[in-house]
Amino acid sequence: MTQNGSEVSKGILRLDGQAAIVVGGGQTPGQTIGNGRATAVTYAKAGARVLVADRDLDAAAATVAEITAEGGEAVPLRADVTDEADIAAMVAEACKRWGRLDILHNNVGISVAGGDAEISRIEGDAFDRIMAINLKSMVLAIKHALPVMRDQQSGNIINISSTAAHEEYPWVTYKASKAAAKAMTEQVALQNAPHGIRVNCIQPGLMNTPMAVDARMDAWNMTRDEVVAMRDAKVPLGGKMGTAWDVANAALFLVSDEARFITGVTLMVDGGAHCRIG
Repeated sequence: MTQNGSEVSKGILRLDGQAAIVVGGGQTPGQTIGNGRATAVTYAKAGARVLVADRDLDAAAATVAEITAEGGEAVPLRADVTDEADIAAMVAEACKRWGRLDILHNNVGISVAGGDAEISRIEGDAFDRIMAINLKSMVLAIKHALPVMRDQQSGNIINISSTAAHEEYPWVTYKASKAAAKAMTEQVALQNAPHGIRVNCIQPGLMNTPMAVDARMDAWNMTRDEVVAMRDAKVPLGGKMGTAWDVANAALFLVSDEARFITGVTLMVDGGAHCRIG
């Protein structure tokens, strides 16, 4: 379809028939929805068929139940992202089930729950564990997805980073891993653009998710209301944290045809917090 000689999108943010993997599509327990679950639900509502991969199969199944209850198509899969065999099996399962892989969404990440600390206090084992989950898992998932996408000459990859990558942040490993995710995104985007593969990054700011809020309740011995109030006060836009749906909607745009000429970018979803930096 054309209008004044320009190509016009066939649909608004639709993913009909596409096959997606959301790595970390379950979530840790908490009072709010996590980024992975919200993204899996959002992709499914847009018409994608979603493989929800998570270390906790029950959490993945809960996400799938939410999707199927609304008429979407999804399957759960247990996958430990620190195990390359599990990652390879995850990609193989999507291809076996749907014959293709259109979207790889890398969402898994930990910080304080993994023992992260200020650099003078970080333990080597904690550093290795967090880097394996936050960064190495992305590298390996992309490694196994790329051959499929290159054969198709199409595909979208989303890597979840964090504004911790470029702002003052107290713990060294999370910051380092999220900064590396941005750099890796740019490299993979450039190297795979000739294959029609787009690779983009999202940097969420302060979000009201179980990983961000509930984990800090335990680490800091604070109530949920205290943690929420402290974080809300730091957000320029409305003085209130974002939600997982804000991240999910950004991801949906980036994998949609409306973003067909966008690759290698880092989209900040942070209520304007990045404007204060520098």
